[in-house]
Amino acid sequence: MKTIEEQELPTKDECAGSLRNIIDALYVLNGKWKIALILSLIQSPKRFNEIKKEIDGISPKILAKELKDLELNDFIKRTVYPTIPVSIIYESTDYSRTLKNVIAELSNWGELHREKVKESMRKE
Repeated sequence: MKTIEEQELPTKDECAGSLRNIIDALYVLNGKWKIALILSLIQSPKRFNEIKKEIDGISPKILAKELKDLELNDFIKRTVYPTIPVSIIYESTDYSRTLKNVIAELSNWGELHREKVKESMRKE
């Protein structure tokens, strides 16, 4: 793994462009639920209550809000079926699959961070 010391420093313009891109990404993926919801729906399409059962701790109000946000940003698709009662199925879009590498890197970093925290707790 390259360390920061081995890398050339980006220019001021490159930093500004990178920062704008990161802020845009974090704006869309903010909060603790969005990536979990995307992962859940990448596994398989689900109804509202199935998602609620799978994502432990999310309230119905927050789940509804997060699903609307994800739909607005084209990460999920909501399909209403005219059954009695009405069936609504949520599923991931191809666009949500573009987050595959981002999610993998976040997972790797999260594992490293968890180990770092455990290690620092052992030293105390």
